[in-house]
Amino acid sequence: MIGTAGKGRALAALAALCAGAACSSFPPAAAPTATPTVGGTVAVWSSAIDQSRKLTRLADLALVPAGAEQPGEVVIDQADRRQEIVGFGAAMTDSSAHLFQNAMPRAQRDALFAELFGRDGLALSFVRVPMGASDFSLEHYSFNDLPAGQTDPQLTRFSMARAEAAQLPALRAAKAHNPQLTLMASPWSAPGWMKTTGSLIKGSLKAEHYGAYARYFVRYLDAMEAGGLPVRYVSMQNEPAFEPADYPGMRVTARERAAFYAGHLGPALAARSGKVGILDWDHNWDHPEEPLGVLADPAAAAHVEGVAWHCYGGNSAVMAEVKAKHPDKDLFFTECSGGDWAPDWGGTLEWMTDNLVIATVRAGGRGVNLWNLALDENRGPHLGGCGNCRGVVTVDSRTGAVTRNVEYYVLGQVSRFVQPGARAIGTAGGPAALNHAAFRNPDGSLVLLAHNTARANLPFTVRIGTSRFSATMPGGEVTTFVWRPTPGSP
Repeated sequence: MIGTAGKGRALAALAALCAGAACSSFPPAAAPTATPTVGGTVAVWSSAIDQSRKLTRLADLALVPAGAEQPGEVVIDQADRRQEIVGFGAAMTDSSAHLFQNAMPRAQRDALFAELFGRDGLALSFVRVPMGASDFSLEHYSFNDLPAGQTDPQLTRFSMARAEAAQLPALRAAKAHNPQLTLMASPWSAPGWMKTTGSLIKGSLKAEHYGAYARYFVRYLDAMEAGGLPVRYVSMQNEPAFEPADYPGMRVTARERAAFYAGHLGPALAARSGKVGILDWDHNWDHPEEPLGVLADPAAAAHVEGVAWHCYGGNSAVMAEVKAKHPDKDLFFTECSGGDWAPDWGGTLEWMTDNLVIATVRAGGRGVNLWNLALDENRGPHLGGCGNCRGVVTVDSRTGAVTRNVEYYVLGQVSRFVQPGARAIGTAGGPAALNHAAFRNPDGSLVLLAHNTARANLPFTVRIGTSRFSATMPGGEVTTFVWRPTPGSP
């Protein structure tokens, strides 16, 4: 996370009109099967910028023989199979887990987890996990805190007890609903005794403790695996170019990260049996030179699996630029929060769909993570940092009632339909106002996510091999089309 002022600057384009009851909770209807099983029809799900539709099932469209090529149609090439998709989701912060475990009756929590993670719900499948405290924790801590002046290079006092209080039980409950759940872990700070400040607040990692910090990662990963929660990806540091004044953080330069990967973390992870990939950067779009600097070091790059990005500065186009320079490295989008600085429901739906989902996928991205999965009615609990951030859902700490925020629908328009293991596939053409990305699921079904950026109705056609369907999207609408290709279609 970054400070509130930074978020306001970064997402000012989202601020506009929605407030009050217009942003209240949405009671979802019973979920029809997300993927149609009858050939010749296209299932349509849509969210409108005026909130008249929120992940709403519309009438099916007919899939017909394509006939002659039409100018301006969207052409989907399912033979052009690109990156494999890991998934879409949000962060299980301490605050989110605390609300799930303590503010909701068991039956209510189970129902919400089925909705968020179950196959007939949003089917969230990619979750970021803070390693220790973030600003969205009830206390500041690491897994190896010591009295001032003490050190513990062998980590004899390492303990996961705080995570076991709420975060890990919540993650196990999520995984029970979605066994394909993929976890990424990010620390906000090394233990204070490893740092130049002697504190979780501010400072840098001392070179003499690089080895101990690599062991810290291994101890954490081993504990997570033993607890039934294997972690697939890690970053060395959340937002390494930012030192917050009132919650854990740590500045780590590109040169320092490269040295840590090459000499310590990379070899330590390689010595473990389970595969864990390092994602560098885990910070904003505005400094692409940072991950490029790490990847320019061959010894470090050999241990880096990909680059992770946040939304709070810069332009989403840099993801594709960095990917083009290092096509062998994966791309993930790992944090963006909505908040009171961006109250326009429709504007947020459009901006996040375009910049976090479609731009990431078209750049070669394999997964998208938003920030807090849940916050309470007071935008917390939090300790320092952002006081006006918004969760994917709001859980009322007094009643356990759930409000589904716009971020819920941003994720739902893609996570509900694109399965882990899907492939992004090639799309081209279409009206200039139509942003789009397409996928082929492991079960053979096809998905097209589309956003009409214009403010007028937009008619268009979509060609897939020898078949075609026609649609008209209202201005601003975000729509997901799901179908099975006709037999023999290329």
